[in-house]
Amino acid sequence: MIDVNSYLSGYGKKAKKAVTSIANSSVKQRNDALIFLAQIIEENKNEIYRVNEIDVKNAKEKGLSSSMVDRLVLNEKRIHDMTKGLFQLVELDEYCNKVESVYKREDGLVIEKILVPLGVIAIIYESRPNVTVDAAGLCIKSGNVCILRGGSEAINTNLLLSGYVSEALEKAGIDKNAVQLIDNTDREIANGLMRLNAYVDLLIPRGSAGLINSVTKNATVPVIQTGAGNCHIYVEKTADFDMAVNIIENAKIQKPSACNSVEKILVDSEIANEFLPKLLDKMTEDKVEVRGDELSQKADKRIKQAIDEDWDKEYNDLIMSVKVVGGIDEALDWIENHSTKHSEAIITTDNDAAEKFLKCVDSAAVYVNSSIRFSDGFEFGMGAEIGISTQKLHARGPMGLRELYTVKYRILGNGQIRK
Repeated sequence: MIDVNSYLSGYGKKAKKAVTSIANSSVKQRNDALIFLAQIIEENKNEIYRVNEIDVKNAKEKGLSSSMVDRLVLNEKRIHDMTKGLFQLVELDEYCNKVESVYKREDGLVIEKILVPLGVIAIIYESRPNVTVDAAGLCIKSGNVCILRGGSEAINTNLLLSGYVSEALEKAGIDKNAVQLIDNTDREIANGLMRLNAYVDLLIPRGSAGLINSVTKNATVPVIQTGAGNCHIYVEKTADFDMAVNIIENAKIQKPSACNSVEKILVDSEIANEFLPKLLDKMTEDKVEVRGDELSQKADKRIKQAIDEDWDKEYNDLIMSVKVVGGIDEALDWIENHSTKHSEAIITTDNDAAEKFLKCVDSAAVYVNSSIRFSDGFEFGMGAEIGISTQKLHARGPMGLRELYTVKYRILGNGQIRK
């Protein structure tokens, strides 16, 4: 039986040592590492496809859901997005050791507030092997060290990609242990990582609500909750029906396994009988299973009966639930009680309703007349993201480069003493 503490301490010690290497690296070195990584990935696409297919095949044989299998797949577009994200990071502004403010006292003492890397970031994630590259890229660019722990379902792909990261770091003259992948997928290893306070400065879980809840309850290191997305779209009584159907379709089927896909539709009671049949026509065409309350079922018999658990469930699949509400106040109350604070939208032509929705919905991203699928670091112009925070400290929404820093004060004097 493995000694979890001893095993993880090995990773922790290497990580702490690598902090010095990456902290003393130049901007050029870190950018070179990102460029080298993109080039290595591009040159080895066929090998990535081959290894990834092993994970996909194993996942299918184990009976994983279609949405989980979809998250595993690295196709041409996803590999292109990975390399594109790395090149975008190279072009982003440099924040490391940036002076945010300067205060000069009357006695000549100068107090500078600067941005510094968080240190060692641990990331526990499921399925998506692209997270291996996205997280590594952001940590390298920001001057942070990261310890990655992916799921067993993607272990072969993750090992291959992390090897490419090590190669790129060494080529750029940076300690390869600045990014480490834990090669043991035993659950006890994940639990131990949650309590590795001696080495880890921040833990970010990315995956299912079950994973995030487990980390939140068991971790003793600081945690940022990310990813859980029980997201809503409210179709207000003045909404343009064609626009609403088009937006809902995109938010559900463009990538149903994503945390920013829509899971719940709220429809104003004044338009339910007219709107829902139009929506069901499109959802039936897209093979989306629609569940709902009694009022929605009366509006369209194709809607299946929802149960209590549906309203708080993140499907990550071609399933969604519909509820008829008596107006914007009821919609706001429902979202407050059932949302995971990720992304919500209103479809309306009433400016007052739009403004009320924007002010009252307490989620990381709030939309008017738009698909919620834009809640993403790429789409927000941040380059690759490390996750979407659904809490308020210290970051909220898509976590890009800027969110991977804390502050330090530099005080410059010439003999001042406090009186």
